[in-house]
Amino acid sequence: MGESGVTARAGWTAGVRVGTCSWTDRDLLSSGWYPPGCRDAEGRLRYYASRFPVVEVDAGYYALPGVRNSRLWTERTPNCFRFDVKAFSLLTGHPTPTDRLPVELRAAVAGRRRAYDDRGLLDEVWARFATALEPLRAAGRLGSVLFQFPPWFTPGARAEALLRECRDRTDGWPVSAEFRDPSWWRADRADTTCALLTELEMSTVAVDMTQSLPTSMPPVTQVTSRRLALVRFHGRNEAWGTGSKEERFRHRYSECELEEWIPRIRVMAERADEVHVLFNNCCADAAVSSAESMRRLLGLPEGCAREGCRAHEGSRG
Repeated sequence: MGESGVTARAGWTAGVRVGTCSWTDRDLLSSGWYPPGCRDAEGRLRYYASRFPVVEVDAGYYALPGVRNSRLWTERTPNCFRFDVKAFSLLTGHPTPTDRLPVELRAAVAGRRRAYDDRGLLDEVWARFATALEPLRAAGRLGSVLFQFPPWFTPGARAEALLRECRDRTDGWPVSAEFRDPSWWRADRADTTCALLTELEMSTVAVDMTQSLPTSMPPVTQVTSRRLALVRFHGRNEAWGTGSKEERFRHRYSECELEEWIPRIRVMAERADEVHVLFNNCCADAAVSSAESMRRLLGLPEGCAREGCRAHEGSRG
């Protein structure tokens, strides 16, 4: 792309951040993307933040995050860096194995099939989740709490009640919702979904994935919160519904596939203060490679090259 293309996009891309859905995925760690000297926890995050201005904490879905980690994340990244934290599985109605809970809470769910029906347990988990994220929120580094709902989370009174609970429990936080049931965005339902998320000030998560399956989510790019819009790129592998993790996410985006999204991202950027573009095709270094390609297509700089941004302190080689 020529210089004129970058210049033409400079205005509307000011609030666009491109990154990946993890910086600690095992396949990424073994791919060789991190250089020597940047392969411990601190070095990896510092290096990642030198390349991208946003990351998703996907691990928050599998285990409750901790206050200590949130503090360390703020210390190891520039002040313009943002963390989008995926909500713990129990909070979005996913089956949650007992061993994912803190040890002292496991007795409360012994013998129960559905831990999320235990209101006392939910209250405690919500409280711990909020406490863990407070250092990020207080430092202005929390990009969004991402609520990714399961495929059986279909439109209806029960689903709406849970959406409202998620919003009430996170009052004042930036929050976003990703659905896995395409009926939320059917032609006869889309306006209702959009109105509900707008009322709740929840950002809609746009999705890129294969469109060949009955369960494929359409590439809807509704902006339902002025604060933030999100896009998550899951890859276009047709094994999405049945394959292993490696099969489902094994996809390297071509430049042509990424260019399809530039007009859509522009529309989102013109309606929201920030747009987070996150790659979840987490096979080897495919996600970081795709993110780097998208960043170049958008004419964006590496890392957090933003006015007033504090550089790393005590950066390591």
